[in-house]
Amino acid sequence: MADDSKTEKATPKRRQDERKKGNVVVSKDIIAIMSLIGSFFTLKLLGPKMVSNAEMFMYRYFNYAESKSALSESFLLDITKDFVYEFCIIAMPVILVSVGLAVIATIAQTKPIFVLESLKPKFSRINPIQGIKNLFSLRSLFDVIKGIIKISIIIAVLYNFITKSLAEISRTINMDVVQSCSVLFSLIMSLALKICLAFVAISVFDYFFQWWEYERQIRMSKQELKEEYKDLEGDPQVKGRIRDIQRKMAMSRMMQAVPKADVVIKNPTHFAVALKYDLNKDNAPILLAKGQDELALRIIHEAEINNVYVLENRPLARAIYATTDINQEIPQEFYGTVAEILVYVYKIKNKKLI
Repeated sequence: MADDSKTEKATPKRRQDERKKGNVVVSKDIIAIMSLIGSFFTLKLLGPKMVSNAEMFMYRYFNYAESKSALSESFLLDITKDFVYEFCIIAMPVILVSVGLAVIATIAQTKPIFVLESLKPKFSRINPIQGIKNLFSLRSLFDVIKGIIKISIIIAVLYNFITKSLAEISRTINMDVVQSCSVLFSLIMSLALKICLAFVAISVFDYFFQWWEYERQIRMSKQELKEEYKDLEGDPQVKGRIRDIQRKMAMSRMMQAVPKADVVIKNPTHFAVALKYDLNKDNAPILLAKGQDELALRIIHEAEINNVYVLENRPLARAIYATTDINQEIPQEFYGTVAEILVYVYKIKNKKLI
């Protein structure tokens, strides 16, 4: 029985995992009825040819038996080979059609699948307690009801068939063996077809029950959904820790780039941006570092101890911070203002160098 706490529909991953275990929706009744119908139609279609081959075989070896006074070993071997060959010719079409339709019916329900999981020994299969539980399961109850319905259908069809065909069956008494066999074979095929058609309806109903039972068995609890989400997306705490580490590493790299800057523009303590411009490599000034509040103060402090010029320009610092990412060129609208600042900084550095 399914756990009452499992109220959620199975996820695609759960379905895929169950499929890898070989746990899929399959109705054995559909497989059996398809195989049975195919066998009967093959018999009906090839029946005359099969009877003719059997008749020729029996006629041929009855004549041999009449003409031979003793049976030799070679003759018995020839009879055996011939019998196997004729049996294959007669029975093989029925076997191939039956097996082929069974395979098609299985693949149509399960799609191509091959797993070894179901071949592994499981203690639950020989566990008597589990066996007793299975006897009183919903599936067992359904199988019992289904069996009763099948027997009832067979009895009803047989009764109806006998009452309607009794007169025709009685007339076979006055027929020769071939004619009576032909009539009886036709009646039997008609009876089998009616039973098969009745069983088709049962097999369709069985498939929908198997599907409902399968969906019920693979349902998941809310906790299982959470665990699966963690497996797929990662534990939020672990992901948060990774983001913290990545952020610290990026901040460390950014702070290491501050000494390479030409100028740091601040606002005055809330924002700070560090810019560098290499005339030989860059098309425009590059933002090496930026920060707000405490990080801004750290950038300013790192610039001061490394003799990087620090300039206060509140609107420019805020604008560059908001519009430019690390290691990106500043927007074109800031070229003029930043160029003036860099020229001013270079002049100051030249004076200091002198």
